[in-house]
Amino acid sequence: MDSNKAISLTEKINEGIKSALKGGEKLRLETLRSIRAGIIEFNKSGAGRDMNEEDGMKLLKSNAKKRRDAIAMYEKGGRQELADKEKAELEIILEFLPKQMSDDEINDFVKNIITELEATGMQDMGKVMGASMKGLKGKADGGAVQKAVRNILGAM
Repeated sequence: MDSNKAISLTEKINEGIKSALKGGEKLRLETLRSIRAGIIEFNKSGAGRDMNEEDGMKLLKSNAKKRRDAIAMYEKGGRQELADKEKAELEIILEFLPKQMSDDEINDFVKNIITELEATGMQDMGKVMGASMKGLKGKADGGAVQKAVRNILGAM
């Protein structure tokens, strides 16, 4: 079942590439080709299996994180035109990832975990982070979850 979903990610990327070619969307084409290159690289990596849905999500998240890091570096260096290009690429990648939770939704989820675990302060950070990341897998950025856990536990 998982391999069908991985194939569908590959198919979505390939369809996106065809569409970008027809529409003359250079940046979209470039971004989707870089994702496809990552899929091909994984499949040739000797993992002994084709990419499954989880592997595909990891690849997309990794690509998104690289763009976010580049945006921060370019903005810090005063290179707004390059930061804007990275932002546009990030938007394209995010189209293929599940919708991410808002900060408020993350905070609510973390508060529930803290209540469940009966956490009392920063000494429980690891326990709360582990349970939160497990529950929010694929739905929230790890940095945003960590920030929420720190803020909530720090206020206790």
